[in-house]
Amino acid sequence: MGRNEELKRALDILDSELKKKGISRRDALKLAGLGSASFLMGGTEAEAATEAKASEAKGKIVIVGGGLAGIATAAKLSNNLSNPDITVIEPNPISVSYQPGQTLVASGVWEKSDIVYNTKDFVPSGVKMIKDKVVEFDPEANKVKTEGGQEISYDFLVVATGLVLDYGKIKGLEGVGYSSEANETVSQKVGKNGVHSIYYADGAVNTWKGMQEFIAEAKSGKKVKGLFTHPNTPIKCGGAPKKIMYLTDARLREAGARDNAELYFYPNGGKMFGVPEYHEAIVKQFEERDMRWEYKNNLVEIDVNKKIATFEKKWLEKGAYDEIIEDYEMIPMSKKIEREYDFIHITPPMRAPDAVKNSSLAWQRGSAAKGGWVELNKETLQHTRYPNVFGLGDVAGIAMGKTGGSARKQYTVLADNLIAAMEGKEMTSKYAGYTVCPLITGIGTVMLAEFNWTAKPTPSFPLDPTVERYIWWLLKVYALKPMTVYGMLSGRA
Repeated sequence: MGRNEELKRALDILDSELKKKGISRRDALKLAGLGSASFLMGGTEAEAATEAKASEAKGKIVIVGGGLAGIATAAKLSNNLSNPDITVIEPNPISVSYQPGQTLVASGVWEKSDIVYNTKDFVPSGVKMIKDKVVEFDPEANKVKTEGGQEISYDFLVVATGLVLDYGKIKGLEGVGYSSEANETVSQKVGKNGVHSIYYADGAVNTWKGMQEFIAEAKSGKKVKGLFTHPNTPIKCGGAPKKIMYLTDARLREAGARDNAELYFYPNGGKMFGVPEYHEAIVKQFEERDMRWEYKNNLVEIDVNKKIATFEKKWLEKGAYDEIIEDYEMIPMSKKIEREYDFIHITPPMRAPDAVKNSSLAWQRGSAAKGGWVELNKETLQHTRYPNVFGLGDVAGIAMGKTGGSARKQYTVLADNLIAAMEGKEMTSKYAGYTVCPLITGIGTVMLAEFNWTAKPTPSFPLDPTVERYIWWLLKVYALKPMTVYGMLSGRA
């Protein structure tokens, strides 16, 4: 089926689904607020979002973090409380910049200016904004302390700090970074000499420069090698390390230089995707594109001058037979492997900010404790030990969920439950683990991977979700940004 025929068929299905919700495609894509996002909402969610639900509940709410999740939550609470008393604490004036667009910047589709937004332009009316950084949480005393020396008390706390890009955990690199701003320490070695990372805005800009240099080398006839990594920690947007690899492949083909380039994906895990159907689809796509991979590899060191990356390779070997369990003992093995590169895309290890990680709000046990993520009930998003504390977004210590699509579902659940807690009522709103990853597979194609805690595809439309489609490229490039920036940040989408 040609691209035009596929698009027509997909749009026909889209129109059919939208008709069931009483909205036209034109209105769905046109309206900046609720309308533009309603076609991704299930059931009567769109209609419910338009209902006035002003609560008379009172209480001082402090939101730590003024990124996408924090500002959306502030907006939703402002819309649903008659007399809101909300304070947002955030040090970065561009904290609401559109992070999902960094992949498109890194591939030359967008410019940095397409993703940078001033937070002040989206702060809801009546919400107090404090430009400062929280350095200490004291949930026993219901207060936080800031870098500027302020002590701010609260009745209810929302933790939406985002996460830290821990480049310094890789030997040979230094420093930590944040997604919406450049970092001087990190930028000393990342963003030049073939070492790149799309996980902060200026890094994405430099990745596009580096990709063009890499392609020029291949086009000149030189045999070149590109490496793409995925670390041994949870990361935001788990598909991004593969997206930039797909896009490098696409740009090489566009330049007629693909035959001179070898592309290797080295993930720490043992599969391409946690959902089997998407894993199988990605493996097939990699095979078709001659993109190679090797599981159980974690980048631990890099020599940026010699262009050598060192990975820790792990595997299991069969040991002695154990008569008690009637099976062979499996012995963990590992070794370090050096690999040369001309271009390397680094996905850094990620963790919670120090203030969260070192506080009693963080998980005290299990794997989540290692990253310092906030300990939450995965459905209500309420803290499991401090009932007046809630959390969401990248810092949330729940399975999956570190995507903008997850935050879009989480903030409405959190706002509903926080208000219920303020009113002394039962919390009935539940987060089902919904996550969406528009997996860019080329210039003009996207596989829209939607799923939840069932680890099964949960497509919004009756289209095979494992198929790369042009319509999802249009969604990714043209619709998702206004839906997010103007819909979600208004608290209505």
